[in-house]
Amino acid sequence: MGTGLLALLALLWLTLTAVTCLLGVGLVLLPSALHAVRAVADRERARLSRWGPELIGPAPLPAGLRAALADRAVRREARWVCTHATYGLLLGLIGATLPLNAAHDTAFPLFWRLLPANDATAAVGWWIVRDWPGALLVSLIGLLWVAVIVACAPALARGQAWPGRRLLSPDPGADLALRVAELTATRAAALDAHATELRRVERALHDGTQNRIVAVTVLLGAARRALSRNPEEADAVLARAQDAAEQALAELRAVVRSILPPVLADRSLPDALTALAADCPVPCRVDADLPGRCAASVEATAYFAVAEALTNVARHSGAGEAGVLVRRVDDRLYVEIHDDGRGGAREHGGTGLTGIRRRVEAHDGTLLLASPPGGPTLVKVTLPCGS
Repeated sequence: MGTGLLALLALLWLTLTAVTCLLGVGLVLLPSALHAVRAVADRERARLSRWGPELIGPAPLPAGLRAALADRAVRREARWVCTHATYGLLLGLIGATLPLNAAHDTAFPLFWRLLPANDATAAVGWWIVRDWPGALLVSLIGLLWVAVIVACAPALARGQAWPGRRLLSPDPGADLALRVAELTATRAAALDAHATELRRVERALHDGTQNRIVAVTVLLGAARRALSRNPEEADAVLARAQDAAEQALAELRAVVRSILPPVLADRSLPDALTALAADCPVPCRVDADLPGRCAASVEATAYFAVAEALTNVARHSGAGEAGVLVRRVDDRLYVEIHDDGRGGAREHGGTGLTGIRRRVEAHDGTLLLASPPGGPTLVKVTLPCGS
């Protein structure tokens, strides 16, 4: 009924504008009338989306007056506002009146003696109640009103929503176009995340492992030259070369683990997350309940999201404890990372959250961040993982 009243106001404004257009004045008022209709239509879309399939709004109103009048979505909204301001408002009034009638008649025995003689009637009645049997009969009518509400209210709601779902829904193909745009954006994010990962691996190999191997080569050359003139010095150089080779091997293993942790392939995601929590400087508890395995790419994305989030907890949050919750519901994997730190985390603050979002969106997932100043911080990751 609320949107029906707003639609009635918008219809009156639109009608006044149409009438004054005959005098030329309405042409100035027409853009404001169209914006009023769009505002009410958007409110109705939001209302219908809360208890049914989501209604996606159309593109913004065209700039030119002629283009706005020729727009198909504008014409459909004008038809809807006429329907909702009459038919929809009527159903809304009926839906609001039924509970009032039920309350009036059900409680009638409590106050009928206080009413003037000619006003002691049922909510919808033509006889005057003059005794207690009549008052009890009105109370029974109130119970019938309750039964009518239970039986008819859903039908009234569906009847009122039908014009909105028919006229305010996007044109066929709009959902497809939106999906194509979304997939284009996620594809670009996936390519960007892939390029970033390649740069990270290249930098790790170039700055770490490669330098260690060069050091090993130099030390082996020095040991070879010292072998003939000073065997003891050659032995010390070889020891240094061995240490450098072991360090290079350790760094190479670390790079390999950062690409795909072996524990994910050998064991499971809960085991891998438990190992992450054990290495976190902040005490961390893992609650993972997964009935089976997900795709390797999904598990790797969840693993790296938790790893980056726990790194942020250790470096920036000042938290005393953290937790990881993992659940799978139907075809969705839900991962939550929370801490009791100072909060205030932002995606663009160099905390790695942007990288997490890119990884997650590349899998058509979602990331939600709640980190008010003062804490706590909550990161929610949702990933599709198939049935």
